[in-house]
Amino acid sequence: MFKPADKIQDLQFFGEFGGVNPSISDSSTYTFLSAKSMFDTFEGNTDGCYLYSRHSSPSNLYLSAALAQMENTEAANVTASGMGAITAVLMQLCKKGDHIITSRTIYGGTYAFLKNFLPEYGMGVDFVDITNLDKIKSLIKPNTKVIYLETVSNPLLEVADVAAISEIGKTNNIKVVVDNTFSPLSVTPANLGADVVIHSLTKYINGSSDTVGGVICGTADFINDLKNVNNGACMLFGSTMDSMRSASILKNMRTLHLRMKQHSANALYLAKAFNEIGIKTVYPGLESHPSHEIYKSMYNNEYGFGGMLTIDVGTLEKANAVMELMQERNVGYLAVSLGFYKTLFSAPGTSTSSEIPADEQLEMGLSNGLIRFSIGLDNDIERTFELIKSCLKDLNVI
Repeated sequence: MFKPADKIQDLQFFGEFGGVNPSISDSSTYTFLSAKSMFDTFEGNTDGCYLYSRHSSPSNLYLSAALAQMENTEAANVTASGMGAITAVLMQLCKKGDHIITSRTIYGGTYAFLKNFLPEYGMGVDFVDITNLDKIKSLIKPNTKVIYLETVSNPLLEVADVAAISEIGKTNNIKVVVDNTFSPLSVTPANLGADVVIHSLTKYINGSSDTVGGVICGTADFINDLKNVNNGACMLFGSTMDSMRSASILKNMRTLHLRMKQHSANALYLAKAFNEIGIKTVYPGLESHPSHEIYKSMYNNEYGFGGMLTIDVGTLEKANAVMELMQERNVGYLAVSLGFYKTLFSAPGTSTSSEIPADEQLEMGLSNGLIRFSIGLDNDIERTFELIKSCLKDLNVI
């Protein structure tokens, strides 16, 4: 049985001087003992040699290896941001005249890239309810190259049936690319048939909101293509992670399994508690979630249903007031992003999804009163709930 945390635990990297942490490569360029070795490395024919840190560095390769183990793929490549990973993958897989099918509800930056940027380069994009498999099939064209989705969508928490969509992709020779940022360890998309798995390392995997990073996980051939000096999107776009950041994220990964269990347990407790007091709540761990059973069919159950949930308080004014009061009472922080040890909350319609026009937000079900929570690692989650409930009561939301 595949256990992603065990795969990480089994990694063994010694530092240059025998340290239990790998030595950090603090160089942008590397020396060669012969000119031929430099040429061979440029051509990609020399294993174990480093050329220039935009291409690769020891620190980046350590982290990449750990992430490939976690996602059960042959290889991985880290990037300077999650968007650096997303854009590189789509530009590597698609060219002028190609077509992409994607979820209607995705991270705002990804939406903007797909909606506003790629069509300028002659690529067609269709947005779809990713839970509607028949609709996905109906949009497939001879030039469709990619189905792009998020395991759990941002911010509406729609759950994609990764296995079923991957089967559609394989039947039609289409690559399925999955952003798994919301559900590391909980779901392993490659085991369900996904071709490429992406994460924003900024979020849960790093977990301390002190760095920005991304990763692409896939076959060794695809990762090598991305790093090709002549036509590789990662190499030529230059979205390279700094070695110091790689080393920091690798250290933080060692506690990811513990953190994800706590995030998920806390989120499930709050989702049930919100439901009991009549607050409209969306969380994949609730039986009321329309894709609850699909998530259960995909997940590694010891890591639960993740740490993201939403509530709807009716209006943007109420949402803003609730969030400001929760921050004042130290529930957490009014901030974007996720995966921090403190609870973070934001109104996605005016923040992380603000790139999506208001009429499209309403069409997809993104209401003005929606509050997105990234539930923290609180030791006393009952106390947290009582604090939130006091804010909702004092503002006449309940």
